[in-house]
Amino acid sequence: MRIMLHACCGPCLLEPWDALSADNDVRVAYANPNIHPRSEYEHRRDTLLEWTSSQGIEVDELPYEPAAWDRAVAGLEDRPGERCRACFRLRLGLVARHAAESGYDAVATTLTVSPWQDPDAIREAGTQACAEHGVEFLVTDFRERYGDATRRSRELGMYRQNYCGCRYSEDEAAGQRERRRTERAARKR
Repeated sequence: MRIMLHACCGPCLLEPWDALSADNDVRVAYANPNIHPRSEYEHRRDTLLEWTSSQGIEVDELPYEPAAWDRAVAGLEDRPGERCRACFRLRLGLVARHAAESGYDAVATTLTVSPWQDPDAIREAGTQACAEHGVEFLVTDFRERYGDATRRSRELGMYRQNYCGCRYSEDEAAGQRERRRTERAARKR
């Protein structure tokens, strides 16, 4: 099967790549207009490209258009679950269109390696986006491989981000880290 694999970052690519490329013709698509700021987008992309280049893996970088992401999530700023669903639909739709135009049979995503992502929302968004473009969405769940992806990415010295990617998730992650620090400090007292 010819699979276009959406990759959100280098660390999350490791295990899904191994799982899918063993028996399929897989090409990676980096389509992430959600990532903010641009320097973060570039850092994640460059980390991914450094590893894929070392492995002889081809990557298609789709245009970085944060304005398209802003339009996709407009009105959902304070509703993280719905905002994430809209983000998944946009990104997987971009990859599905690219896959169809490039003659691929199916789309998969590295998003399902993260235990922090909603696999049902990813499945729904991917299934819908792929149906619109006439390709199959491969429903995957790589969460059991998250530990291996984390270990391998650390061993490889890959940049590991501490938020999903969008400006809202950056603020939400910072708030969660601050709450954990405050709780730890309170427990020590």
